Amino acid sequence: MLTTEFVTGSPNWLDLGSNDTQASAAFYTAVFGWSFMAGPPEAGGYGFLQKDGKTVAGLGPVMNPEASPAWKVYFSTPDADATAKAVEQGGGTIASQPMDVMTAGRMADLADPQGAEFAIWQPGDIKGVDLANEPDALVWVELHVADTAAAATFYGTLFNWRTATDDMPGMPYTILSTGEGEQEASSFGGIAPFMEESETPRWLVYFGAEDVDGRVAAATEAGGSVLVPPMDIPGVGRFAILADPAGAQFALLKGTPTA
Repeated sequence: MLTTEFVTGSPNWLDLGSNDTQASAAFYTAVFGWSFMAGPPEAGGYGFLQKDGKTVAGLGPVMNPEASPAWKVYFSTPDADATAKAVEQGGGTIASQPMDVMTAGRMADLADPQGAEFAIWQPGDIKGVDLANEPDALVWVELHVADTAAAATFYGTLFNWRTATDDMPGMPYTILSTGEGEQEASSFGGIAPFMEESETPRWLVYFGAEDVDGRVAAATEAGGSVLVPPMDIPGVGRFAILADPAGAQFALLKGTPTA
């Protein structure tokens, strides 16, 4: 499962790019009870969403004026430059070249060959988020693409991820695990095929929720919208997919995805 004991290829950071960080902070506070801690002046408006003083995600302004507000997943790497080069060699694209974030770490914005955007984080002073795999924190990440086999090959080559197949209701599902440790215990996400022609390649973040329906109600009251209403997944738990008022998508999950 997701932990804060980060190894190569594990999700170690996530952040929300917003066109109104104050409004976004207010929305997620209403849904999860998070607080927002602003970063230093040189951070350019970037700050940290926290639970009980521990960071669960970053929040900052959208850097590309043509980009829509969205959640972004970062994967751990010991060498951001080498990983970015490998992405390009594997048919992906480099949206922003590797750069140092003060002394916090080194990062790059990337996209896989099918266009799903993600980022990498080479730890410096900040190793990653403080909380994971618990309510109101990141518990799962999920890639939605047209060609799941091609995606598994690309990321498997890039991060040495291992895969297992699970039959979710109505679709085959690929479970992702890091290259280290026992495979089922190190699973952190999955790959799902498109269910509609209108879908676009994307990574979707899942936050834990003890009361999915209650969180959905809080989100809609705060101006969010329901994309997939709460439902039970046999053998997993209860989930829902939402969008915040600016359109950034995220999911809720009560349960434990397993291979």
